[in-house]
Formats: sequence, C-alpha cells, structure tokens
Amino acid sequence: MMEKKSPHILNASSNLLGFSLIIITSLKITKISANTHLDEFAGLSCLLFACSCFFSFLAIRTKNERREIKYETIADYLFLTALFCIVLAVIIVTIKII
Repeated sequence: MMEKKSPHILNASSNLLGFSLIIITSLKITKISANTHLDEFAGLSCLLFACSCFFSFLAIRTKNERREIKYETIADYLFLTALFCIVLAVIIVTIKII
C-alpha cells in the first residue's frame, strides 16, 4: 500500500506559506514590489499553499478513501504549482540583487 503524502504536504505547505508571507512583508517594508512582479508571485504562492494546506487537511480527515485520494492529488498539484511560484520569486530576487 502506498504511503500517505497528506501529512507531509500539510507540513511543507504551512512552512512555505509562512516563508511566502515573510517575502511579501519584506517587500512591502522595503518598497521593492513596485518595480517587479515578485509580490504577485509571492501572493499567488501564498494562496496556493493555503489551498494546498486545506486540501491536505481534508485528505487526512476524510473517511472516504476515494475522496482522500482526490484531495491528496489536488493538494499535491497545488503544492507543486506554489513551489514553482516561489522558485520564480527567488529567481527574481537573485536577478535583482546581482
């Protein structure tokens, strides 16, 4: 039987949600967000990580096995998309600094 990924997705998504919120806060404090798309990528990743947390939590709590697999798959794809947004944000920061 396949090991459940939902607890791992929930843990990683919640940690990266905090990281994304720190990025947005630091952008607003330093006023860098006006001339880059960094805050859009960070904001989108926040939404996607929050949705990923929600669906992974639902996957953990549901008793229906089909729904569990469905929620876990949704959480997995949302997590991957949000991770891609964070990578883009880091690339933008790196290019801006260099």
